[in-house]
Amino acid sequence: MKNSMLGTQLRYLIEHLDTAVEESYRQAGLEYRPRYTPVVRTLQALGPSTIRAISNHTGISHSGVSQTVSHMTKQGWVKVGGTEDGRERVVALSRSAERALPELEQCWKATAKVAKSLDAELSYPLSTLLEEAISALHRRPFGDRLASARRTKTRAGSE
Repeated sequence: MKNSMLGTQLRYLIEHLDTAVEESYRQAGLEYRPRYTPVVRTLQALGPSTIRAISNHTGISHSGVSQTVSHMTKQGWVKVGGTEDGRERVVALSRSAERALPELEQCWKATAKVAKSLDAELSYPLSTLLEEAISALHRRPFGDRLASARRTKTRAGSE
C-alpha cells in the first residue's frame, strides 16, 4: 500500500472505514449505510428539504444526493414528495427513521469517539489533514492542478 497512488489509498481508507461503520449499524439492528448520514443530519437540521437544499447544505453533488435519496427511499429511511409547483422533490425522514434516530445518535457518538482515538494514534490528525486538503482543493481544484501539470509537461517536452 505504501507505493499506491492517492486515489487508491483514499478508496482503501473509505472502504475500510465504511465497512466497519456499516457493521456497527448492523450490530445495532439498523439497515443503514454511512452515506445516508449527511442526508439524515441535514433533514434533522432543516426539516423536509429539496434535493438541491440537501446538496447545498452537505456539499455533496446534486446527483450524489439524488442517488443516495433513491437508495434511502427504497429502504424506508425517507419519503419523497413534490413541491406545490411539481418542479422539485421534497425529502423528509420517514416515521421509522425518526424512531431510529436515538440509536443512530449512539452509533454516531461511538464513531466520533473512535475517529478521535484514531487521530490520537497518528503523527498528524487525519481529521485536520482532511480539512486542510478540502480547503486547498476549494482554493484550487484538483482538475486545475492536473491541467497545469499537463501543460507544464507539454512545454518541457517541446523545448
